[in-house]
Amino acid sequence: MKITTIIVRILLGALFIFGSASYFLNLFPEPELMGDMKIFNDGLNASGYLMPLVKAIELVCGVAFILGRFVPLATVVIFPIALNILGVHIFLASEGLPLAIFVILANLFLAYRYKNHYEELMTIK
Repeated sequence: MKITTIIVRILLGALFIFGSASYFLNLFPEPELMGDMKIFNDGLNASGYLMPLVKAIELVCGVAFILGRFVPLATVVIFPIALNILGVHIFLASEGLPLAIFVILANLFLAYRYKNHYEELMTIK
């Protein structure tokens, strides 16, 4: 199970690093969006700060996953982003759904593997 955890952690980290690096470095042209996905994306970009913030969080968490440092914290921090990725691909852009399912399942798997780190947070005092 330890090998599986390392593989999932590295794959998830590489995915987040690649996504954030391609955003910040403009490695690929932005695809032409249509309909509700275009409206949603325009709204995110109109804020001016949200996408750079999300991509910076993805980069930091991706590096944490790759290095194996602060993985329980990175798992918690990246979960809302992973959930939003899943929601976008369920409701707006179904062509990316397999990758979104991998991201959420990998995140849940890592949360399960590191569940002993969260016990103190879940106790009632």
